[in-house]
Amino acid sequence: MATKKLRAGLLAFIFFAPVGLLVAQEATLETQLVDTMNKLWGVHPGFRANHAKGIVATGTFKAAPQAASLSKAVLFAGNGIPVTVRFSDATGIPNIPDGSAFANGHGMAIKFHLPDGTETDIVLNSLKFFPVSTSAEFRDMLLAIAASPPDAAKPTKFDEFVAAHPSIPRALATGQTPDSFADEEYYGINAFVFINDKGNKRAVRYIMSPEKLVHLEPAEAAKMAPDFLVDELPARVAKSPVTFHLKAQLAGPGDVTKDPSHPWPESNEVVELGVLTIDKPVPDSLDAQKKLLFLPGQLTEGMEASDDPMIDIRNGAYAVSFSRRSQ
Repeated sequence: MATKKLRAGLLAFIFFAPVGLLVAQEATLETQLVDTMNKLWGVHPGFRANHAKGIVATGTFKAAPQAASLSKAVLFAGNGIPVTVRFSDATGIPNIPDGSAFANGHGMAIKFHLPDGTETDIVLNSLKFFPVSTSAEFRDMLLAIAASPPDAAKPTKFDEFVAAHPSIPRALATGQTPDSFADEEYYGINAFVFINDKGNKRAVRYIMSPEKLVHLEPAEAAKMAPDFLVDELPARVAKSPVTFHLKAQLAGPGDVTKDPSHPWPESNEVVELGVLTIDKPVPDSLDAQKKLLFLPGQLTEGMEASDDPMIDIRNGAYAVSFSRRSQ
């Protein structure tokens, strides 16, 4: 099963990768990442370089009482916080079929609209952990895929890259197709640090859990309508609210916080932070998502970035992508 999922994940890149992909090495790493994605999946004006296809809704976040013991952030004070949420498919292809294996893992980005007019964001993915350790390795992985067309001699550049990075097949094996964006679990790629009102700090990774988790078999997913996920969510929300539980997995002694490809033990303590309720589809979702910029490192008091340098790189790459689709 893991081998099949790995093959699907690889084909997601190889199928859309032009031979001879080059990236200007004088550009910043953030720009190189966006350039690579644009060349792999094409340039689609008005759309993101990755996770191009999505749907937007709004709702409210209500913190659990125990959240304030971990962080003094205002979103954990207990009052209802308005949120804007975007769900998405993987790749930079705006019309990718939702049931395609290429669309795994799916994304969930949450923008919390705080009482003072500022915002803080959480950006999640349905992969339980990231395929590689650093942003530079992610760029190099994409370049290796691009240099490995179906007719390439074996072992391909990507075969060699995977052999040196065993976290890739393990990560891709965690991606599946849900029956609904509302029935998927989403994970934080990077670790963050919570600070409470006593100044105590604790490293955490986010988990966003649905009320029920439902995954489709690959054959079943392939038979679904091309837009079944983006069509189903607003229809579901129009009938009744969708709820998720935001949780924090706490780092234990010795757990690595700077390597997103290294999952923490499942035995680590998990604390519920609150309930996210999505109760309103956005009327013109396509227009709304073009104007939305979610930044993993856009934090508020009581939350800090960990020592993972990928957080800053993601911020920069998302900003580059936003600038291009805004032109």
